Amino acid sequence: VVVEDQPDVSAVLSAYNQQGDPTLYEEYYSGLKHFIECSLDCHRAELSQLFYPLFVHMYLELVYNQHESEAKSFFERFHGDQECYYQDDLRVLSSLTKKEHMKGNETMLDFRTSKFVLRISRDSYQLLKRHLQEKQNNQIWNIVQEHLYIDIFDGMPRSKQQIDAMVGSLAGEAKREANKAKVFFGLLKEPEFDVPLDDEDEEGENEEGKPKKKKPKKDSVGSKSKKQDPNAPPQNRIPLPELKDSDKLDKVMNMKEAARRVRLGPECLPSICFYTFLNAYQGLTAVDITDDSSMIVGGFADSTVRVWSVTPKKLRSVKTAADLSLIDKESDDVLERIMDEKTASELKILYGHSGPVYGTSFSPDRNYLLSCSEDGTVRLWSLQTFTCLVGYKGHNYPVWDTQFSPYGYYFVSGGHDRVAPPEIGWVFYLSGLWATDHYQPLRIFAGHLADVTCTRFHPNSNYIATGSADRTVRLWDVLNGNCVRIFTGHKGPIHSLAFSPNGRFLATGATDGRVLLWDIGHGLMVGELKGHTDTIYALRFSRDGEILASGSMDNTVRLWDAVKAFEDLETDDFTTATGHINLPENSQELLLGTYMTKSTPVVHLHFTRRNLLLAAGAYSSQ
Repeated sequence: VVVEDQPDVSAVLSAYNQQGDPTLYEEYYSGLKHFIECSLDCHRAELSQLFYPLFVHMYLELVYNQHESEAKSFFERFHGDQECYYQDDLRVLSSLTKKEHMKGNETMLDFRTSKFVLRISRDSYQLLKRHLQEKQNNQIWNIVQEHLYIDIFDGMPRSKQQIDAMVGSLAGEAKREANKAKVFFGLLKEPEFDVPLDDEDEEGENEEGKPKKKKPKKDSVGSKSKKQDPNAPPQNRIPLPELKDSDKLDKVMNMKEAARRVRLGPECLPSICFYTFLNAYQGLTAVDITDDSSMIVGGFADSTVRVWSVTPKKLRSVKTAADLSLIDKESDDVLERIMDEKTASELKILYGHSGPVYGTSFSPDRNYLLSCSEDGTVRLWSLQTFTCLVGYKGHNYPVWDTQFSPYGYYFVSGGHDRVAPPEIGWVFYLSGLWATDHYQPLRIFAGHLADVTCTRFHPNSNYIATGSADRTVRLWDVLNGNCVRIFTGHKGPIHSLAFSPNGRFLATGATDGRVLLWDIGHGLMVGELKGHTDTIYALRFSRDGEILASGSMDNTVRLWDAVKAFEDLETDDFTTATGHINLPENSQELLLGTYMTKSTPVVHLHFTRRNLLLAAGAYSSQ
């Protein structure tokens, strides 16, 4: 990955050369402001979107052309008029007061180097154009053409409420074209194999023996996945690893557990078991739980990775090579014999990182563990030997998150790495797709305008969602690396993502304390869940998708009615074409329960195969 340490900003900045009379900037801006505030209500909301990008560019133009006092006066007069969700950006902007500050300043580059997208109806746009041409206000018209992308649609202008739902990201809204590509959001057909009807006592022992060829009873879980989902990608669209015998056995166990799964709903909420990390003075920064809920891992700020067994079965390493050579490989219990009883313990500590560990992920087969760190590496650990197998060094900067594909083998990582293609002249932040047996990434996903803070695989493994500090969520196609969806609407950096089990929907959580719900097929926001008062670090759907659980820094776990949130969706062609979304104000109806901890922020949530909800966090004494 070629990553520029100091991207060349001169190309970006040269656009600020065509300056007008610096003393008139305040007049230009206040003139436009007056015009917009006096226009009809239906146009005012749409045209008000211009205030923020014009304010930024006019300020930067003044600074770049060294009119420092005019810039300061312009900033002080108008910064208070901007929407509250731009406060953090404005704080950064206020520190850029000299031309030298702008050169090599990555904030400046993240800030406004790609075109800011505004979605405006044709009527409102004509009104604006006519006004600027009558006034001969070339300065503002130049900025509109040079730095803004106006996505014009035919039809009714949008209301303030509709616009507010979608704006707030670093680059404005997504262009409508960005969400038009076809997405195969359906689930892959499960491979068919016979489920042995063995006795209860046998099932745990027969770890890797092949399943006996008995015809299974038609059980709902097995039969449900036999039909091909019409929205699913072709089975061989991306190469997926072959199922090993042990994987088949695990699937059989999973089906048996699923048969005993509790059907959740408003009348039947899950029990919640909370794992509190006490005395975690090392600073807990990441948590993951295996799919079968047998192990939990914590990543810590002291650069350690700690793995616990949460069942009576202790963690054991494989015996040494010398001892292994003495074992009869044909014996039935060979998998038991290779484990060294002397190493059995509830906790294993993995050393290797040289900075805080920000992300951890177990492989679906529980043989491997991934961890990523501020030290710029992703490490792959063996859970057979509890040693590091590989250090992936494709990143040059902190890696904020990593996750295994639901089928194993592939994994995704995202962080502070960025690339500045000279032909484009602006900076993209990167996430990468890897395979465990490749030293470098197979795909680079470039497009975010700030750090990639969280990553998630779609249940069919053909797509990856990434959340970023640029306040957008993107969906990437694993096959070709293309960005197929851009979701805007959050007002702060994204910190959690969760796909619904059927693959149709995505839930996202951010520092703004809101959970937003998205229809992936139509590329539309379909819901907003308000209630949390702080950053949402954990989101998880129950196994059948009836309940969405959210966990936050506000020390609560909240349960939401996912079935009701997604029913009767208005996804007609008009809505899809124009983005006129009407979000129902029904958070209170959808909220099924709020559960407080004493003083423990919630950093991870996990539904067991029987739908018990596990939550985790570190007790904080503040």
